Amino acid sequence: MTKKPINVVVVISGSGSNLQALIDQATAININITGVISNIASAYGLTRATNANIPTEVVDHTQFADRDTFDTALMATIDRYQPDLVILAGFMRILTPAFTKYYTGRMLNIHPSLLPKYRGLHTHRRALEAGDKEHGATVHFVTEELDGGPNVIQAIVPVVKMDTEASLMEKVQQKEHKIYPQAVAWFAEGKLKMEDNKAFLMGELLPPTGKRLSDDDNE
Repeated sequence: MTKKPINVVVVISGSGSNLQALIDQATAININITGVISNIASAYGLTRATNANIPTEVVDHTQFADRDTFDTALMATIDRYQPDLVILAGFMRILTPAFTKYYTGRMLNIHPSLLPKYRGLHTHRRALEAGDKEHGATVHFVTEELDGGPNVIQAIVPVVKMDTEASLMEKVQQKEHKIYPQAVAWFAEGKLKMEDNKAFLMGELLPPTGKRLSDDDNE
């Protein structure tokens, strides 16, 4: 018997390419995207959601006095869509501890590096400048620590001599569109949980990297 789809709210700031991957695979991974929320009114991801008949809202951070009042408004907006899982997909705001605590164990993020390497911004540039031989993306649970929650799954791409920031970003994004739906599917199936700041898949403690999807995998 198929489980009822879980309700998912996706929070974005930009083009929404990971949102699109989730929209495209929503039925297969058993999710119902009940709403898409952005802090930027011009974010193309809102158009993607509208094209898929998904309700959208804008909570403009510039209209609030501080991060606390913005996060409070964002939480209230998210909760109107009754999410079982909150997905950050290119959301470019640092969240307050109160916000991350409220959604503990039911909020995922994707980050364009092999965490714990290169938390924060400009990850592709930093990987190139460091002369790294491999780079990638990580899906992780969100905690108070920026890009520091327990890892769920990583995808690795090789870094080659000809790579630029743009080419590396493109390679990493292709992998993001595989691993984010995979992590969400595990959550929807009840296989993925966070307990005591650790990630568990089917009851087994995941390693610090999370599961690894190499560049050769075609999953």
